[in-house]
Amino acid sequence: MIDNILLAPYYLILKARHFLYDKGIRKAVRAEVPAIGFGNITVGGTGKTPHTELAVRTLLSLKAFQGKHIAVLSRGYRRKSKGFQQVTTDSSAAFAGDEPLQIKNKFPDITVAVDADRVEGCGFLARPESLGTSKKARKCRDREFPAADVIILDDVLQHRVLKPHLSILLIDFHHPVCKDMLLPLGRLRDLRERTFAADLIIISKCPTYLDDTQRLEWAGSLKLRGFDLATMQGTNPWGRKQTLLFSTISYCTPTAVFPEGDPHYVYAPRAIVFTGIADDTPLMAFLSGKYRISGHLVFGDHHRFTEPDIRTISGAAESEPTALVVTTEKDSQRIRDMENIPETLKKRMFQVPIEAAFLSEKETAIFCSLLNGLVQPGQKS
Repeated sequence: MIDNILLAPYYLILKARHFLYDKGIRKAVRAEVPAIGFGNITVGGTGKTPHTELAVRTLLSLKAFQGKHIAVLSRGYRRKSKGFQQVTTDSSAAFAGDEPLQIKNKFPDITVAVDADRVEGCGFLARPESLGTSKKARKCRDREFPAADVIILDDVLQHRVLKPHLSILLIDFHHPVCKDMLLPLGRLRDLRERTFAADLIIISKCPTYLDDTQRLEWAGSLKLRGFDLATMQGTNPWGRKQTLLFSTISYCTPTAVFPEGDPHYVYAPRAIVFTGIADDTPLMAFLSGKYRISGHLVFGDHHRFTEPDIRTISGAAESEPTALVVTTEKDSQRIRDMENIPETLKKRMFQVPIEAAFLSEKETAIFCSLLNGLVQPGQKS
């Protein structure tokens, strides 16, 4: 491929790194309890957070996991805290990272933690008593949580020192990896062949309906031979059976960012939108179908909002005094860190929750079966 030639040093570094792990020269370890690892091989949003939430919801619904302790471990991108930290509903986005805080706020009864070292983090979640004796945990603020029976990792596929019990690769429907190239010529941050290493591939952000021909075309593009639409499985060039499922992202009714939020604004005819995510195109399409967009303020991904930003948002809101002011779930976690937000703005500021779901009941059942097929929850592996 042309990018392998033009970006030969980068390509060779990636190739050598994976060779060392694949041949066992560098050791990869498993967590002490079943671990489900999400990831992608591209930059930009593929929907890791909503799919992590989908996995949490599914585990909570399965009989085999009733009464078991579910934990989510994240890096906590751009957080200011160091080392292993438990995320609580009282945490700030600056302390925990916006995505882990979003998950904790949605599922307050599960354990959510952040740690750049996934092996270390999984160890602490499986054995919380070790926090009291580890020097690495000396900065951990909150050490009280139950030992995890299953751990979900929201971004782990490039962290090869930890091998999940179930590895899940997300690919954006609108950005097929077979047509992409390595950075900076394209969006790939890893080799295309790393698609073969996942146990499950989920094509995310699909339209709400795909016919069987489109599913088979996707399987062909991913080089899955003998793809069976009944089992959603095929065989990849490494000789491994892989499951391929398709999901979509749906947007829900806006909810208030602050307790002061006035629900009447949800029914306003106009909206002012501000976002700080990788790609807000789907959100804008959803909102444009419900509101006349009077303003659209775009900030960088994971943008840490400042007082001048709040003044800019307030200025746009003042120009349309009856409009809804709306943002994303992820951005709302960081907005809550801000002080001195005008009360009038708090009343009008809403977030749009999102959920990932599979396109068919059959695919949902297959996903449940894969989760049930993990090592028995609570049993050390």
